[in-house]
Amino acid sequence: MEINLVAEGLKFMVLGITTVFLFLMLMVALLYVQSAILTTFFPQKPTPKPHTSGSASSSSSDETTLVAVISAAIQTFRNQQRH
Repeated sequence: MEINLVAEGLKFMVLGITTVFLFLMLMVALLYVQSAILTTFFPQKPTPKPHTSGSASSSSSDETTLVAVISAAIQTFRNQQRH
């Protein structure tokens, strides 16, 4: 009895690849159905945007604060590296 190991290996490889592919396709389909069900029963509510009177000044203030925080972090890092 002669067994062709290459042919057997190819058969198992094709079987394994097919099994994984079918499982992944099933998983994608189930996730799509789950997403549709969840968005039907639990729609996402829009979040209200906070109303600011001076958005330009607050944006400038936010940028100034950000620059100050980054500068302090860099200075702290440099001080730790020296010691």
